[in-house]
Amino acid sequence: MINLEEVSKFETLRPQVRAYMCLLLGRSIPNYLPDPQLSIIIDAIKQIRKENISIEAFYVLNERGIQITDTFSNLPNKKNSKGKNLSSRAYYYKAVRTKKCVITNPYPSILTNNLTVTASYPVYDDKNRLRFIVCIDISLKELLKFAKPSTVDLSFSFINKFTYTIFSLALAFVSFLLFFHGIKSITTYGLSIDQLEIKEMFESTILITLSLAIFDLVKTIFEEEVLGHHHDPKSRDIHRTMIKFLGSIIIALSIEALMLVFKFALIGPQKIIYAVLLLGGVTMLLFGLSFYLKSTENRKNQMD
Repeated sequence: MINLEEVSKFETLRPQVRAYMCLLLGRSIPNYLPDPQLSIIIDAIKQIRKENISIEAFYVLNERGIQITDTFSNLPNKKNSKGKNLSSRAYYYKAVRTKKCVITNPYPSILTNNLTVTASYPVYDDKNRLRFIVCIDISLKELLKFAKPSTVDLSFSFINKFTYTIFSLALAFVSFLLFFHGIKSITTYGLSIDQLEIKEMFESTILITLSLAIFDLVKTIFEEEVLGHHHDPKSRDIHRTMIKFLGSIIIALSIEALMLVFKFALIGPQKIIYAVLLLGGVTMLLFGLSFYLKSTENRKNQMD
C-alpha cells in the first residue's frame, strides 16, 4: 500500500537521501578502478550489508544491464534475478547516462511489496569503460529514518510554511477585494442596466481578471510551499500558473488600452499616443510569453 506522506517526505528529503545512499557505496567502492574485479566488489558490498542491516538487497549488473550476481539479501522471500536483463530499469540507464551514483523514485519491491528506493553506482576501469553497475535496495520507511531532518531544518520549515501562509492569506484578501469592487461597480445600478456605462464595464472586467490571476497565484503558492504538493518537473502543468497569471495580466492591460483608445478618441485625440504605447507594451508581453512557452517546451523535450 502506497503511503503518500512517506512519498511526500522523500521528495523533500531527496538530496539527503541520495547523499546517504551514495556515501554507502562511494566510501567502499571507488568509481574508477584500474582493473575492477567482481570478487572485490562483491566483498565490498557484503561488508556494506553487514554494517547496514536495514538494506534489503545488493546485486551487480554488467555494462549491458544483465544481473551477473545473486541477489544478496537476508529476506526469507528473496527472488534471485541473476541473468535477467535489467537495462530498461531506471537505476541502470540513469547511472549509465550520468556516469555517477543515482537514486530512483520509490517503487513497490518484488521482495517485500513495500515501497523501495534503489541506488545505482557505476564502476569504470582506467580506460573509462563501464564495467559494472552496483545496486542497493532499501525500504523507503527505513531510508527516511536516516535522512530525518534536524531540529534546525524542522524549525526553518515551520517558519517557511508560516511565512508563506501569511503571504497567501494577504494575497487572497487582495484578490477578494478586487473581485468585490469588480462586482460592485456593475451591480450599483441594480436592474437599471441601461444606465451602466461602458467605462464601468471595462473597469469591472479588469478588476475581476486581476482577481482571478492573483487567486491562481495564491493557490499555487499555498499548495507547493505550505502543503508540499509539488508537481512532476516533466509535467506540462508545472508552468500552468505562470502562464495563466501572465495571460490574465495581458488581458487586463489589453482591455485598459482599448478603453483608453475610446476615451482619448472622444475627449483628447492628441493623447491617443499613450494608448498606442500601452498596446506596444502588451505586444512585448505577448512576445515574452511566447518565448517563455517555447523555452519551457524545449527544456521538457531535453528532459525526456
